[in-house]
Amino acid sequence: MSNDTKEEYLSIGGNRHTSASAWHAKSACLAFGADQNIALWQPLNKSCRGVHVLLKGHADKVTAVSIKDGAQPILISGAANGELILRSWEPISGGSRILHTTKAHDGAVNVLASLNDSPYFVTGSADATIKVWRHSDMSTELVTTIKPKPRFIPLALAIGTFPHTSPDRGVFVVAAGTRNDMFVYALSNLSESASVTLACSLTGHEGWIRSLALRGSDDGGYMLASTSADKYVRIWRFQSSNRVPQQNGIVSKAINNVESTLTAKVKTVGVADQNYSVTFEALLLGHEDWVYSADWQDSMDSKILTASADGTLAIWQADPTSGIWVSETRLGEISGLKGATTATGSSGGFWSGRWISDGETTAVISLGRTGSWRIWHYDSTADFWNLMPGIGGHIASVNGLSWSPQGEYLLSTSSDQTTRLHAERRRGNDRSWHEFSRCQIHGYDCNVVTCISSSQFVSGADEKLLRVFNEPKELADTLHRLCDIALPETSSLPESAAIPVLGLSNKEIGEADDIIEAGPRRGDDEYAAASALARISLQGINEPPNEDLLSRHSLWPEHEKLYGHGYEISESAYKDGILATACKASSIDHATIRLYDPDNDWRQVEPPLTAHSLTVTRLVWSSGPNSYLLSVGRDRQWTVFSRDHSTAAKRLKLYQAMPKAHTRMILDAAWSPSHEHVFFATAGRDKVVKFWGHGSSYSSAVGSQRNDTDAFELCTTLARSSAVTAVDFTDRFSKSHAVLAVGEEDGTLSVHVFNLASLKLEKSLELAKDVCLSKSVNRLAWRPRGISVETETTSVELAVAGADGSVRILRIDTAEVCEGILSE
Repeated sequence: MSNDTKEEYLSIGGNRHTSASAWHAKSACLAFGADQNIALWQPLNKSCRGVHVLLKGHADKVTAVSIKDGAQPILISGAANGELILRSWEPISGGSRILHTTKAHDGAVNVLASLNDSPYFVTGSADATIKVWRHSDMSTELVTTIKPKPRFIPLALAIGTFPHTSPDRGVFVVAAGTRNDMFVYALSNLSESASVTLACSLTGHEGWIRSLALRGSDDGGYMLASTSADKYVRIWRFQSSNRVPQQNGIVSKAINNVESTLTAKVKTVGVADQNYSVTFEALLLGHEDWVYSADWQDSMDSKILTASADGTLAIWQADPTSGIWVSETRLGEISGLKGATTATGSSGGFWSGRWISDGETTAVISLGRTGSWRIWHYDSTADFWNLMPGIGGHIASVNGLSWSPQGEYLLSTSSDQTTRLHAERRRGNDRSWHEFSRCQIHGYDCNVVTCISSSQFVSGADEKLLRVFNEPKELADTLHRLCDIALPETSSLPESAAIPVLGLSNKEIGEADDIIEAGPRRGDDEYAAASALARISLQGINEPPNEDLLSRHSLWPEHEKLYGHGYEISESAYKDGILATACKASSIDHATIRLYDPDNDWRQVEPPLTAHSLTVTRLVWSSGPNSYLLSVGRDRQWTVFSRDHSTAAKRLKLYQAMPKAHTRMILDAAWSPSHEHVFFATAGRDKVVKFWGHGSSYSSAVGSQRNDTDAFELCTTLARSSAVTAVDFTDRFSKSHAVLAVGEEDGTLSVHVFNLASLKLEKSLELAKDVCLSKSVNRLAWRPRGISVETETTSVELAVAGADGSVRILRIDTAEVCEGILSE
């Protein structure tokens, strides 16, 4: 089931490693590490689509990525477990084939550097070794291992060739990391018995060196840029020994305490009769915190882009007259409202920055603390850099999903402490999914999210309370304009929200005396200006919001807090004016299900429901008029509650309990989508999905000796190859059949078709491996049939939440699922 299942939307954040991304100029494609995956994104594509492919293969987080360009591009990636994968790939289609998998190091692969049009590349690892490799179609061979002395952990590498010398005869490698010096090695006879010589060390930095950027120069040598935790960028010149080395020793700004380090001392590196003279060229000053990366522009302008923890990107260029390097452009958070920096606070700064171009558009991109990519396009007419919508996603396990009641948008919540809203932008016949709101930015890992209405949701995190949020008016207007989502019927929507200093609650603008964007209040004029900036809104935008708007101006104001639980919230579910909730528990005293009434000021409905002895893992309301509440838990038990009609209060009573329903803990459950055929499915770590039918609907299928037609009994089972972690039903394919989506612990996805009348399994379809996940499937949710969702379509959307931090919307073809099955 590969040709007819389309990945409509892929949302995932980038790994916060400086070396975990690479740009392929010919295809204008960015490859970056995203948890255990490699994400492919074409940021200059006019379709505005985000990530179009996620490549699997690694068993741990991807920490380094490099692309060897040539007739057939080779994508090299390293992971935190020391594993190295080489694959051939097609950048446009995203198709790839793993060539080799190698256990390269005993520690994480920190950095990769490769030589284009040659078989050689270099890796640096947390095991304090540097290794040179040679690859072919058949194998990846270790050429030599460098063990630096004095010992340090390499964080940055660069590799280059000597003039008039093939890489087989010799190359040089520059290595740097957790020492203040850089070390230049000369390697010869790589095709036979490789010889390694420490040629020289380059001194001057006063902190760990985070990045090295090497590019060819006009004189046939190289220019090397090094960035450091000392906040400075240094430029070095490699010149052929038959040329007179230039000894500029230029500093971009004069600072007394660093002038002593600017003396240009000539060093030499070479093999046989080919040598380079290495001299210090310039010192670039201007960043206020660690400088994480440097990247040369692929042109003859010799511009450098640097990314820093101070939240800025800087573009540097040498003055053509004086030769002095100056910062000609600054991008990013450069106002007084940016907050603290990475080394000392929470702003995060930029972990990497890259030049990108497709021949028509010149742009720069950067990765921030939240795993989101920002992109600036250069307008040559106005000589101005415009911040455009980038991409982003969760950077930790996605634990909860919830469609709005009519399927207009999707909410996701994650252990990265955020809740996000994803919606489909509509431009005529063009459709594309984007993140439109960072609804909640919390201080605790978020576990569950539940939509109450199209303008309200509830979230639960690793705290003892739940929080209710209302949609801000600005976002409602934006979704109406860009996504054709109807405006909420209520007219009392809040305008917007902000986070108070040292607070966890999103406050409506006007409630908080001191919002986080405003910073410390030092005067009425300054506070007024900061408050005005905080009021910058989504109003009037004609495209999806960029990262700055998402992180600052798309919060949902908090409406209410719901207390009562004794431990971290684990689950919630809502229907017909009742919110059911549960928390993590190790005893029957805390494994209670608490009910809240939104129509009565969110007061708790007494008494709470007791049945389980361990954590309740899933709460699900039935779709029919009976309003059954199903709960399943780690105690292997399922319980069904029904409305207590003997009282006017919204109370529930125990309907039926089934101890030891599975042999291991139950992880998920789902009700039948049919009002007439009442049954539910439970999924457990015992690798089985069980189907429990109501006696009134399935008395013949039950085959039980009980005469109780009002009881739920086991009707059929579905065995899988690994623990089943997520299930969900839909009837949007056929009114006579229910379709069950199944997600497993190994990331496998499958679809199963059941006859509603007999609960007989009629068809099973395994989704292609390339659309399955690299980690556990945490949640599945079919898009509901709503007034804003096309009902006469040939496909149905399935939302998938993964432990790998991804949110996916798969479009599954109706004809393939129903092929050979007679439907009404």
